Amino acid sequence: MAEHRRGANLPSIGGFNRTVVLDAVRRSPDGLSRVELAARTGLSAQTVSNVTRFLIDAGMIVESGTVVSGRGKPRTILRLEPGSRYAVGVHVDPAVVTYVLLDLAGTVVAASTTSTPTADDPSQVVRTIASAVDGLVADAGVAVDSVLGVGIASPGPIDVEAGIVVDPPFLPRWRDVPLRDALAEATGYPVLLEKDVTAAAVGEMFLAGESSARNFAFVYFGTGFGVGLVVDHEPVRGVGSNAGDAGHIMVDQGPLAGTPDGSGTRGEVGAAVAPDRLVRVARSRGLALSGGGVSAEAGAADDGNDAEADDADGAEAGAADATDSGATDVDAVDAAWDELATAIAGGDDTAVTLAADAGTVMGNAVVLIVNLLDIDRVVFGGPFWSRIASAALPAARAAIVGSPLLVPKHPVQVVESDRGADVAAVGAACLVLDAALSPRASTLLIRR
Repeated sequence: MAEHRRGANLPSIGGFNRTVVLDAVRRSPDGLSRVELAARTGLSAQTVSNVTRFLIDAGMIVESGTVVSGRGKPRTILRLEPGSRYAVGVHVDPAVVTYVLLDLAGTVVAASTTSTPTADDPSQVVRTIASAVDGLVADAGVAVDSVLGVGIASPGPIDVEAGIVVDPPFLPRWRDVPLRDALAEATGYPVLLEKDVTAAAVGEMFLAGESSARNFAFVYFGTGFGVGLVVDHEPVRGVGSNAGDAGHIMVDQGPLAGTPDGSGTRGEVGAAVAPDRLVRVARSRGLALSGGGVSAEAGAADDGNDAEADDADGAEAGAADATDSGATDVDAVDAAWDELATAIAGGDDTAVTLAADAGTVMGNAVVLIVNLLDIDRVVFGGPFWSRIASAALPAARAAIVGSPLLVPKHPVQVVESDRGADVAAVGAACLVLDAALSPRASTLLIRR
């Protein structure tokens, strides 16, 4: 049986006990009786009764039928009321800003996108995002009072304490944008800011089964390459909340070694599998892609030993240069990636082999992380991952579990996230749900 969070019976921590009970009900689609809740949470029958009464009055759980179990009167089943609360998730990507609205169960009930605004005028950035958030909630017919808040997933680095997007390499004009507080003021909702890699990991943790969510690495493949970590049900954020940069891990690049013009790379996973570079590699192998702004010859210096490759943070090494045409380049690469996905789905050998090569290189890098943390689960996801997953995942799995460098002797699961291309936006909304609904032992610390 999966290990569940345990509560406490002290009257002073009723808020914590509510999250313990609510989390247990949320993770039980078939519902739980009060007796089962007491056994699962370690709370007394009286505490469970008090907590469930509060949650029922708040509309967050409902009594839903009865079951007969042995002797005695039938037990009333308690189930989550998904439509009682909602959270908005926003993912700021170089090409597009994605918005999702999640209900209490973590189901996406509405979604939309806008073009990513430049940050020449930070107030315009806030107006664009705030308008989209308000429109998303209104179009879904959701009461404003039922929205718990907004989570923002942004490329790093970010300053979580100040709520500032500092200077993401792929958002060239986004410098010190005070996004969190300005968006909170514009929308009236509480706002959380998180690095996109970590947000994706939080989303996976919140929505996965409890046993699957305990310890894992989330390999995020978007414009860049990063790894989010969850250890003992807690996301690893680092001192400055910018953990996750993994692009500078040195790996055997196999068939992806070198660039289309033969200039070579330094052996970094981020440089090897950057989406714009893989578009060039695809073309050099004879795959006709009409999109993808960068030709096989252009941008070769990005993949060489040029020191400029270091300017992007590790999770994003090797991606397109940040220029005034950067957004256009990102759009073009995204269009080419769609064509690559179509070719993979059609069984094109060149496309399938390229995706498998990318999966192998990513897997080679992840082995080091599995060894370092002794984890037993690796989850791949992200906006660029989902389109090559059918060919890349088996190769990544084989590279990890079959690596001669793999130290752990226990089985290592290698799976794909169920959240799809919008995993960072979903994760951003889950930040809000997790903060409001998931039990955290740190909330019980006595502060003097």
